[in-house]
Amino acid sequence: MLARIAVLVQSVCVGWQVYDLTRSPLALGIVGLIEFVPMFLLALPAGELADRFDPRRIITLASLLEAASSALLLAFVLTHQTSVWPLYAVILLYGTARGFSGPASRSLLPFLVPPQKLPRSLAWGSSVTQLAIIAGPALGGFAYALGPAIAYGGALLASLVSAGGMPFLKGRRLEPDGAARASRLERVREGIEFVRSRPVVFGAISLDLFAVLLGGAASLLPVYARDILHAGPTGLGLLRSAPAAGAAVTALYIARRPVERGVGRAMFASVVVFGIGTIVFGVSRSFGLSLAALAVTGAADQISVYIRSALVQFATPDAMRGRVSAVNTLFISASNELGGFESGVTAALIGTVPAVVLGGVGTLVVVAVWMRIFPPLRTVDRMRDVMPREGELSPEAG
Repeated sequence: MLARIAVLVQSVCVGWQVYDLTRSPLALGIVGLIEFVPMFLLALPAGELADRFDPRRIITLASLLEAASSALLLAFVLTHQTSVWPLYAVILLYGTARGFSGPASRSLLPFLVPPQKLPRSLAWGSSVTQLAIIAGPALGGFAYALGPAIAYGGALLASLVSAGGMPFLKGRRLEPDGAARASRLERVREGIEFVRSRPVVFGAISLDLFAVLLGGAASLLPVYARDILHAGPTGLGLLRSAPAAGAAVTALYIARRPVERGVGRAMFASVVVFGIGTIVFGVSRSFGLSLAALAVTGAADQISVYIRSALVQFATPDAMRGRVSAVNTLFISASNELGGFESGVTAALIGTVPAVVLGGVGTLVVVAVWMRIFPPLRTVDRMRDVMPREGELSPEAG
């Protein structure tokens, strides 16, 4: 939770600073692209590392690297820099840290809880994450209004505390397997082949990729806060928190009443609601309606994320969790950071509002196409239906 708050405080402040310095939606898109490049290059090797080394150590080192990026941003504001290029350089460092931490953090939870408690644990873990996503942007907006040095200093402190606490997490350890004799390249390729050969896994993570790639509006929120809704940095923090508020309520409900039947249909339905909520936000000129629309998109996305995460975790053997999580991380980073670049470019070409509305429509089209080309995902009933057979470690084993 502390690590997530640090990331989001920093994200809100960087987004506001970049747009304040440039007044360009394209500059906000470049932020997403710069963050995506190192994550794209590092995610698969990092997943292979997470299958050979303790994920706790990898997450700790990545958190220290994120703390270093916060320290550099603090130095940026204390020295009164006015060029956007140092911010881009720090974002590159931050993307490097995310590239290493993503697969490790996504593969850790199944080693902390027994399989029968995994669905509820995913929901409770998501609830904690969503509480952080609510608090982080709001704190970032308020702190930036008081002074960016306060915001970046708080992010630095939270990252350091998180890094210090990670090694104390207990739980079972990954048992070595015979595949460790294979080369690193072969092991990375094995993880890719595993995902590609499972329609439920590949369909779920690719649905999220294209739906968020087209329908995500987060990177353009500084434009809405400053120029369309006239809400200022505090309003930007509230806009960034609104999806998480909807997601947190939904996650708490799911933690008490998990989705047990018809999970495939529920996932597709939630993405449809996400697309509709994005369209409503795009055309809204009311701050209250915009907050409500974003809260709806967050609630819908939470259902999709919960089902996708559970399906991927249940379908993946222990020995491949890091590599499969790496592919999942790659898709997620593409949908978020590369989606931010796509939104910035589209907004620069056709305008901010048309870009957001067109993205929401694109999400609905993706749902229709994916329901047709991934029938096993559409028809999956229970989470446990996708569990691998005993001893199944690779596509060749199946």
